[in-house]
Amino acid sequence: MSAVLDDMDSRPGSTTSLLRTVIGLYLRDAGGWMSAKDIVVLMEALGTSGTVTRTALGRLRKKDVVLQETRAGIPGFTLTDGAATMLARGDRRIYNPRSMSLEDPWCLISFSIPETEREKRHQLRRRLHWIGCGTVAAGLWICPDTLREEVEEILTDLSIRDMATIFVTGTPLVGGSLREAAAKWWDLDAVAALHRDFIREHGSARAQGSDASKPQSTTVQPSADAFSIYVQCIDRWRIIPYLDPGLPPEFLPEDWPGAEGAELFGRIVAAYAEPGAEFVRRTLK
Repeated sequence: MSAVLDDMDSRPGSTTSLLRTVIGLYLRDAGGWMSAKDIVVLMEALGTSGTVTRTALGRLRKKDVVLQETRAGIPGFTLTDGAATMLARGDRRIYNPRSMSLEDPWCLISFSIPETEREKRHQLRRRLHWIGCGTVAAGLWICPDTLREEVEEILTDLSIRDMATIFVTGTPLVGGSLREAAAKWWDLDAVAALHRDFIREHGSARAQGSDASKPQSTTVQPSADAFSIYVQCIDRWRIIPYLDPGLPPEFLPEDWPGAEGAELFGRIVAAYAEPGAEFVRRTLK
């Protein structure tokens, strides 16, 4: 599981990141297997050469995201079990961003890991950060209680469940304001920057796909351009629902861009998801 999660480090827009996004979006719908040739063709629609794509496929194999499998003499790729689980969870995150209310419960993770296990301590902190947890203190982290199952999986995967205690609680009582506390526990500036980058990069796609007289999903025709716009949108967006914990408004700055980002993402999905998928289906025939 750790190796698969490491792929979250891929820089949005890079070949490896775009390839991972293409695989996550379309390989499962293609029956769980896709030929190497078809993957190369799809990546060419994103402006990536076959040579570069094959190198990126090698990286994803090393990260245990895909397995090479030949069918009817044709080389291709399938997902590993760990990657399939990760992508299913990612689907829920990507298309249903979190949004807490002040009354929702919180999860506190307290841990004490000896120096002899410092690498596991590093991995724990890294992975808690990647699922949207905040740091109250070095050995005390916080997240929405909806993430508790994922926290449990991380602790178990690292074999340190007996070194941690999980508490479920109501709204934390802080000395100052909740907004001041949240700004210390999470790097909200960094998350806000991700939202603003997404809005800046993909705001034009919403305009291209908009037609007030027609449903969003019927205004864009299947094409390489529609496919490219949608893949790049997902590639830029997909890390945001992991790092953004979906805090209640009382915890956030007044100019928080999260709602605008989520609304833009929803409009792009409505306009481009099906045309992009239809382009892939025609390509794979």
